[in-house]
Order: sequence, then structure tokens, then C-alpha cells
Amino acid sequence: ITRHHPKECDKAFAVMRSLKIHQAVHKVNSFVCTGCGKSFSQIHSLKAHQVVHSVEKPFSCTYCGKGFAVKHSLTVHQRIHTGEKPYSCVTCGKTFSQASHRKMHSRVHTGEKPFTCDICGKSFGDTRGLKEHQVVHTGEKAYKCEKCGKCFSLAVNLRRHHRIHTGEKPYSCDICGKCFSQASNVKAHKRIHSDQNCSKCEKSFSHPNGLKTHQLTHTGEKPFSCTVCEKSFRCLYSLKTHQRFHTGEKPYSCVKCGKCFGQTSALLSHQRVHTGEKPFSCDTCGKCFSFTSSFKAHQRSHTGEKPFSCVICGKNFSFLSNLKRHKRIHTGEKPFSCHICEKSFSQANNLKAHQQIHTGEKPYMCDKCGKSFAYLRNLKEHKCVYG
Repeated sequence: ITRHHPKECDKAFAVMRSLKIHQAVHKVNSFVCTGCGKSFSQIHSLKAHQVVHSVEKPFSCTYCGKGFAVKHSLTVHQRIHTGEKPYSCVTCGKTFSQASHRKMHSRVHTGEKPFTCDICGKSFGDTRGLKEHQVVHTGEKAYKCEKCGKCFSLAVNLRRHHRIHTGEKPYSCDICGKCFSQASNVKAHKRIHSDQNCSKCEKSFSHPNGLKTHQLTHTGEKPFSCTVCEKSFRCLYSLKTHQRFHTGEKPYSCVKCGKCFGQTSALLSHQRVHTGEKPFSCDTCGKCFSFTSSFKAHQRSHTGEKPFSCVICGKNFSFLSNLKRHKRIHTGEKPFSCHICEKSFSQANNLKAHQQIHTGEKPYMCDKCGKSFAYLRNLKEHKCVYG
């Protein structure tokens, strides 16, 4: 196979077009917009951006004031505010605000993935998915915030970030009118109004399919099995992800540190370690998070939701990790062992505390007298001396 190498780095590409796309990374600020000074690494990105300055926008949204060049674009946009979704999937009944979104969604059922990455061969159901994926290979961040200078690889992430500065909340609940800065937050909020409630744990869902998938957590049904180790999964996607443990396949690598991942989502999440990006913000307190898992877990501090229940005693927990730790009370499992004396513990923090017996480490110091202790509880007992 012929490999094409750029002059600037050691990367290699099987397709010449992929090499040309990659080389744009090395051409910093090659194409500059004369209207606002924004720079792009590719000419087509600049041309697409310049439409913002050149096209007249006579149609304005009565809700947020945003302008549009075509009336149809305004009509589609206003559905963000009204919640109207006139297009429904004939297979599962899910509704959409645009016909194109319904068409893309239908590929979930058909399995069709017509858009393929010419670098690694991965296929996608829509062009957006392909474009977002290609950033993994190029590392390009062409979208810059004019307020704080922060750069983003995707325009949608820049728009979402802008709302931190503007306070804009364009997404509203069509039931109670509450407004949100992100569409995902509206979706999560709507579960309050939904009648798609789980009879086991009372968790709510905006769509029947979501409830159906969730209920498998209670029934224990796992219809998808790994042919190598026979481990079972609730959904096909989880099985495919799991199979990479056996194959060792990690096609997605971080351009900053070289670390490899089996999923694009894992790579994109990892990259925030380097960028410091925190795209998920809490509408209640404004706290920002780098990862959806941390964001969702935080939201439970406001809602009090405890979706994870113990099947043995019925106790509920806000976090899956807490449920897993609790289950060891019933099973007696002690998976954490000391490599020095082989004593076992049910929790990692108990093992860590125990190991201080062997190391002599005393990390807890009294700020009054300077005395150190191996355990936090001993420091607290000591502090009682001072009242």
C-alpha cells in the first residue's frame, strides 16, 4: 500500500486527499476573513463562513431575534422555541422538527451508514457524524470565541460556549415554558412531565423506547452475547464496544499525547484533559463539567434522584458506583487486596488506608501542633483535645 507523508510531521496517509486535509493543520491562519478577522486552515471553511457577512437576513425570529436569509430557515428555527415536531418515524414513532433529521434517524433502524472516513474507514449515518469524527485525525480547531479566545473543533461547540457569555437560553419546554441553554437539558427536564415512568424505580423518559431499554436494567435481560467470552449486553452498541477488548483495536489517537482509544467519544472526552473545555453547564447553579457523566451525576444533587436500587434490600442510590460498593455488604466480596500481606478489602479507600501500616505514611497533619496521623478519623479524635 502506498503511504503519503507530509513534510511537516511523521504521519502517513493511504489516500492523498487525506494528506491534503491533514496538511491544513500545519498552515496556521492561512485563510483570513476580511470581514471579522476570523482565520481558517481550509479555503472552503472560509467561504462557508463568509456567507454570514454577505447574505441579507430579512426574516427575524420573534422569540430570540436571530435573522435568516430564507423564510423556510426561520420556520425550522422557530421549532426550537415552539417544540413543534411534525415529522415522525414510521418504525418507532419518534418525532422530529426537520424531515432531514427523521431521514438520518431512520438509519438507526436500517443500519445504513453511507458516509465513510477515507482515513480509517469508519462509517457514519450522517455527514455531521463524519465531519465530527474527522477532527479526530486532523486535530483542527477552526472556531474561536471572540470573547475569551477559546478554540473549538466544531461550530456547534462554539455556539454552545457563546451562551456562557450571553446568558442565552434558546431551548424552552413546550409544557411549562422553562428555558435552557442546551437542547440536552430540555430533554432531561421534560422527563418531569413525561408519563413514560419506570414502575420499578420511577425514573422518567421522554420516549417509550428509552423506557423500554431502561427496563432491561431491572429484568436483567441481555440479548446480545460476545462470541469470544460469552459476556452479554443489553444493546448491540455495547457489545461492539466490548469486542475491542478482545481485538485490541484502538483506532482513535490523541494528537497531543498519542494515547489511543477504541471509541471516538472516549477520545473527544479525553481531549478535554488537554484543552480544559467544560461544555456541559448546570442550568440550576451554573457549574460546568468536562464530561456528561460528571454533569448528569451533579444534576442529581439538585433533583435528589436515586435511579440505582439494590435488588436485595431495595436501598436506592444516586450513583451506580455507590450501588456496586453497597452490594458487597450482601455478597461479602472483597476485590481489593494488599500486595504485601494479602489482606482483602471491600473498598479501595480502605485498602489505601491499610497500606499506610506498611509504608508508615501519615498524610493527615494537625494544623495546631503539627502531629501527623495515618487515618483521618485519628486526626479528628486528636483535634477534640483542642475543643
